[in-house]
Amino acid sequence: MPNRPAAVAGTWYPGTAGALLRDVDAYLAEVDVTPRGHVHAVIAPHAGLMFSGPVGAWAYKAAAAAGPYEAAILLGPSHFVAFDGVALYPDGAFECPLGPATIDAALGARLLEASDVIHALPSPHRREHSLEMQLPFLKRVLPEVPIVPLLMGFQTRETIEETARALAGAASGRRVLLVASTDLSHYFDATTAASLDARVRDAVAALDPDRLLQLFEQYPEGERGRYVACGGGPAIAVMSAARALGARTGRILKYAHSGDVSGDNTAVVGYLAAAIGTFTDVH
Repeated sequence: MPNRPAAVAGTWYPGTAGALLRDVDAYLAEVDVTPRGHVHAVIAPHAGLMFSGPVGAWAYKAAAAAGPYEAAILLGPSHFVAFDGVALYPDGAFECPLGPATIDAALGARLLEASDVIHALPSPHRREHSLEMQLPFLKRVLPEVPIVPLLMGFQTRETIEETARALAGAASGRRVLLVASTDLSHYFDATTAASLDARVRDAVAALDPDRLLQLFEQYPEGERGRYVACGGGPAIAVMSAARALGARTGRILKYAHSGDVSGDNTAVVGYLAAAIGTFTDVH
């Protein structure tokens, strides 16, 4: 495959290496608490960097402190293309101003072999930002770690559960970081958003993917992204896979919303950074 060009560099985040490093480093410098122990997975947001970067930095600083990793499997929602199952960008690299993120084609092939819901399907990745917004932090704190890019289409129970099983199987016996890309509630006032998002935070903190799946399924499919999380399916699948790989604890590292940056609290988007693993303490 040819390298996947950056789709939102210069708009959602700075398009030059120097400017991007300045912003990423500033967000990382504000992180003062990281979990001590093994991090199997993180949950991180994917909005424009000025909005979600102050939150996402917490997830990636925690992951970097717990490394090294052989690979990072990135799982996010497809915002623009509707399809069944999960789309893998099978090889090559994702371009980023901080350098290309090389794809671990062998690990991707293991996922293809492990599940009928995962398909080599590059086209949904062309415009999608949910994975691309993870790259500025990944390339800064884990620059040599290859990625496996996965987008979930229709977030059905069958797809979520089968993806979780495939992730756990492919990552077993390897130091793999699982990354779930999601924002939380969309366009409620800040008080309502905090109440809605607290349900997700509680399920993540309890490392209870079943509870989160039940919450997700309380809403019609078209409303789940607004009331729960646009990447709820990826988050549930990653939580389930991490638990199967030995994770025992979810840690909420940071929560905020877009109004914290814009000053407009009338219609906000919620952002969460969490680490999932086996922790001995927080320092």
